[in-house]
Amino acid sequence: MPQPNDLSRSLVALDQDSTIIAVVEMSQSSWLVGGVLPGIERQPCKKLEPSAERLLGLLHRWRDEAVRAGKKITRIALAFEAGRDGFWLARWLRAHGVEAHVIHPSSVAVSRQHRRAKTDRLDTELLKRGFLGWLRGERGHCSMARVPTMAEEDAKRPNRKRECLVGERTRIVNRMKATLARLGIRNFKPTLRKAAERLATLQTPEGMPLPPNVSAELQRDMARLGFVVSQIKEIEEVREKRLEQEPETGSHAMVRLLARVVGVGIETADMLVHEVLSRPMRDRKAVARYAGLTGSPDESGAKRREQGLARAGNARVRRGMIQLAWRFLLFQKQSALAQWYRARTADSRLGTRKTMIVALARKLLIALWRFVTAGETLEGVILRPAG
Repeated sequence: MPQPNDLSRSLVALDQDSTIIAVVEMSQSSWLVGGVLPGIERQPCKKLEPSAERLLGLLHRWRDEAVRAGKKITRIALAFEAGRDGFWLARWLRAHGVEAHVIHPSSVAVSRQHRRAKTDRLDTELLKRGFLGWLRGERGHCSMARVPTMAEEDAKRPNRKRECLVGERTRIVNRMKATLARLGIRNFKPTLRKAAERLATLQTPEGMPLPPNVSAELQRDMARLGFVVSQIKEIEEVREKRLEQEPETGSHAMVRLLARVVGVGIETADMLVHEVLSRPMRDRKAVARYAGLTGSPDESGAKRREQGLARAGNARVRRGMIQLAWRFLLFQKQSALAQWYRARTADSRLGTRKTMIVALARKLLIALWRFVTAGETLEGVILRPAG
């Protein structure tokens, strides 16, 4: 039986005589709109400036044209590929009575020729054929991305911004250390509380003070580092305050429940909940696939080999889960998953630990998903006291 959130095919019967089908090939400078109109032999294709109002006006004009041809239009279905513009257009069109869908770009089949022709018009035809097959309920033509609400998208921003700031902090620290290493200074730590004061007293191994341009550069980097660190603390403080004020609101209850697992901190729990665990997933296979923790086999005839991780899912979740899997082995040694991992890697073969840690990350993600959504217990896992 198809699941309600199965986006690999449409669950609504397609009546093509009463449905306008349209696709949009989007770019920064223009939108190319292709359509299939009931009662109209030609398949129109119109280039517009990037404007939602112009697009809606075009769809209404096509609807009126189909009505004049003697057809009764009860449905307007439109699709476009996920990209830089995000999901705002789908939400806007749905609010104006248009059935809007967002296509996974990697799910659209393309020609395998070495040098295939590629234009916006040809891409529009590819999207149109894939979208028609999806609307007919056939599998394999294309798959749709779930359109999140504005609140769901906004909930991801603090964690993603903190990730960017942590990367920026690391880049600044590494740049400062590299600058000082060129002068023979290796014992300076920019992240210490009194690093700015110590910077003014640094000397080279020859006993000379820092050159003036290098000193000015380091002072600027130190000021930038302080600003980045303050923003990271601000994000963390706001998150903690929100969890304390609204402990049972929305996804906050899931974050607090997940943070009870020893080895899982607030930062990891917040990332997992907002990136994957709060999404309506069909089954455990969909959870692993979304995280990009599934394999990509290459089989043909007698050839059997594994190409590694598919890497088609959420990279943040994949990186976070692999790091959490190593941490889980350290903090949850008596758990069933940790014992399973040790049994599989007992032979100490080369590469076994690295391969099996991915399998452990996949199993752990599925177990955490069941823990926060269905309340299933984690066998042998130590939990912190509630509160």
